[in-house]
Amino acid sequence: MDKKLLLKNGLDENKLPSHIAIIMDGNGRWAKKNLWKRIKGHYEGAKTVDVITSFCAKIGIKHLTLYAFSTENWKRPQKEIEGLMGLLREYLDSKKEVMLKNRIKFRILGDTSVFPDDIKKKILSTVEETSALDHMTLNLALNYGGRIEIVDAVKKMMSSGVTPDLVTEAAIEENLYTHGIPDPDLVIRTSGEVRLSNYLIWQTAYSELYFTDVLWPDFREKEFVDALKDYARRERRFGKTGDQIKAGEKI
Repeated sequence: MDKKLLLKNGLDENKLPSHIAIIMDGNGRWAKKNLWKRIKGHYEGAKTVDVITSFCAKIGIKHLTLYAFSTENWKRPQKEIEGLMGLLREYLDSKKEVMLKNRIKFRILGDTSVFPDDIKKKILSTVEETSALDHMTLNLALNYGGRIEIVDAVKKMMSSGVTPDLVTEAAIEENLYTHGIPDPDLVIRTSGEVRLSNYLIWQTAYSELYFTDVLWPDFREKEFVDALKDYARRERRFGKTGDQIKAGEKI
């Protein structure tokens, strides 16, 4: 943890979220605003991914989950999808060494079986080679949908013979893509949209939500720090009263 960086930005290490999930929205609008093709916006958005991932690793955020490609994104123009696949290839090729150097564990949330074989191999290689790293976990949501995740969890439970009396919240969580990862404390969405868009809909039941009009390619450390400061000012009660929390009762 870089305590000097925390101090410089006015952040309290005791009030940081452990898990941050981000809906990286606005790449296309950024490109349109700047008179570029949409894929240029996605490449600029990838630069923001680098900035935010690096900043999280430095200040001690343990889990970062990025909504990179949803199950609905296949409806986009074929040319844009091909461009996104190319960007994903480049990301996997160029960032593995960075993850290894900074001890960042890489995980995928979603169904990657539909991706081209070369991408699946790159994903598997990166996941396997970083599996023992423990400084931070970077989760990339690819071909991900919150409802499909729950459907898949139910199917896994049924195929393993789980009977109705054994269906519990814990049992469902054990079969989600995020098993072993704590629920997000904070969800950030850029670009001014105010909805979750089928993102981690089970896991975000008690997450704090932060929406900003800033487009993802323009979202940098300053904007991220603003979100962290906003989170630090909130009181998370999980159904209890404020007085109970102040009295030190466990959540």
